[in-house]
Amino acid sequence: MKKHLATRFVVRTMHKAILFLAATALCLTCISPAAAQKDKKKKPDNTPPADSAMLVSSLPDEQQIDYTISEMLGAWQLGDIEKLHKDYADDVSIVNGSWAPPVIGWTNYLAVYQQQRPHMSQVRMDRSNTYFKLSGKIAWVCYQWDFGAIVDGEQSESQGQTTLILEKRNNRWVIVHNHTSLSPRAAQAVPAKPATGEPVPAKPAPR
Repeated sequence: MKKHLATRFVVRTMHKAILFLAATALCLTCISPAAAQKDKKKKPDNTPPADSAMLVSSLPDEQQIDYTISEMLGAWQLGDIEKLHKDYADDVSIVNGSWAPPVIGWTNYLAVYQQQRPHMSQVRMDRSNTYFKLSGKIAWVCYQWDFGAIVDGEQSESQGQTTLILEKRNNRWVIVHNHTSLSPRAAQAVPAKPATGEPVPAKPAPR
């Protein structure tokens, strides 16, 4: 009887150890920052969490602006309205690449965004050639962008340029104006065919 109980105890101990190791490995490989924050809320921690807003505000203005633009583009791609609103002023004005009146105010822009976003998936927006100009609490930024997504089931690609005006309010840079324009993709040059009767230039002999 004692031998049977001892065997059961060993098996149960090994089973718990295996579950513990599996759970630990799963947490190390799959846990997300959001889940980690939730877990910290459940378990009291005497160490105060780092304030990301404070860390960003300690950066030079140009880096703060660059961070704001990156966060805005990331939120736009993911459909994160809360972060998107964080980077846009309530009185923002937006001019898009189509022949349409400017969109005035965050509420009006949000309505347009929520109408268009469900039609897109696998959204990609790459930014390049960013230029900054600061003057006190006002900044001008222009950059090129390259967009790709599945729109209504079909692959869609476009490119263009955006000019942003940002203002520093309550120690944070927010976008107060966004002017985006589409640029036609450069057509690939096709070699011209020689006219009838004209000799075709001979290829140089390999050396």
